[in-house]
Amino acid sequence: MTAYDCVVVGGGPSGATAATDLAAAGHSVLLLDRAGRIKPCGGAIPPQLIRDFAIPDHLIVGRAVAARMIGPSNAAVDMPVDRAGGGGFVGMVDRQSFDEWLRARAAASGAVRGTGAFDRIERDGDGGAVVVYTDARGGREHRVRARCVIGADGARSRVARATLAGADGMPCVFAYHEVIRSPGSGDGSRDDVDHGGFDRGRCDVFYQGTLSPDFYAWIFPHGDTASVGVGSANKGFNLREAVARLRTREGLGGCETIRREGAPIPLKPLRRWDNGRDVIVTGDAAGVVAPASGEGIYYAMVAGREVATAVGAFLVSRDPRALRGARRAFMRAHGRVFWILGIMQHFWYRNDRRRERFVTMCKDRDVQNLIWPAYMNKRLVYARPLAYLRIFLKDMRHLLQTAG
Repeated sequence: MTAYDCVVVGGGPSGATAATDLAAAGHSVLLLDRAGRIKPCGGAIPPQLIRDFAIPDHLIVGRAVAARMIGPSNAAVDMPVDRAGGGGFVGMVDRQSFDEWLRARAAASGAVRGTGAFDRIERDGDGGAVVVYTDARGGREHRVRARCVIGADGARSRVARATLAGADGMPCVFAYHEVIRSPGSGDGSRDDVDHGGFDRGRCDVFYQGTLSPDFYAWIFPHGDTASVGVGSANKGFNLREAVARLRTREGLGGCETIRREGAPIPLKPLRRWDNGRDVIVTGDAAGVVAPASGEGIYYAMVAGREVATAVGAFLVSRDPRALRGARRAFMRAHGRVFWILGIMQHFWYRNDRRRERFVTMCKDRDVQNLIWPAYMNKRLVYARPLAYLRIFLKDMRHLLQTAG
């Protein structure tokens, strides 16, 4: 039976990042991934991610220089990225090519790639972990030993549910999107002219109860393709119909549909990421998707790096307490942002009256001057206390107007 220092279950951004860092540090790693699965995702990545994880330019399939927030009344607020200073952009990636490149980088760093579906963790005679998975091609069962297992297998993580208490109760929003051929492809088709307000340099976010009763819908450009999607925790809400309505309304109904994808997206980090022994989770399996915004790629990769650091310490020290360091480090850096966004989603997404107020708030220059630098650079900036006082007073006014 082959033995590895670490088996990483799941080859998305978080799992691939953890595998890359561990392999680069000299540990033997198996990166196990199911073939063919692509997570529904708007594909936005901030400049901080591009810098921190050395993302090459060829993976950036689009550059968004503005966001448009659309309220229930169809009133729109444009938020140019240059509010962040320096005339930057938000990188747009296609998860199919982006995730595969990350997996290939892990292999180039020394990780062994495996294709198959995780089944379970067994224990050998010494109590060590044995990962059992089914080969994707022949359906044959395989077993490999692992000193440590990283579960990076998504919001309904089988690794987490098998090893961590409370993993079954993770709150989720279900997301569905359709990747379409972008209008304006230059081929003379109807797609070139009948596309409403589509802009290849702008991300559109719709805060409308008709499209999502408790979250939002989006149109995100990816160069020659675009993601049109919606999220909701309401199990009775028809996401496919909402996307169809959005495409028709925005003049995108005639664009070619390339693929359709759906998956649950967690909106609250698990209270514990490790089993106190030799298993730890990361990415969506750990719940590290930002509330309100649903941003996941950056936080997944940061969590993957923290988990790799903790696992590396565990492999050297053999002390399971080292695994706890991953969650502590992540929450120390990002817990406050998650808390603020959670409150914001709970209050502002509750009904259309509040959504309208929320979009109106986004028109404020002080708000934009706070939001963009925080998103682009992944840190709160405290250089303008008077501006924050003004934001607080304006927020209070909107809160009072929506009270009741």
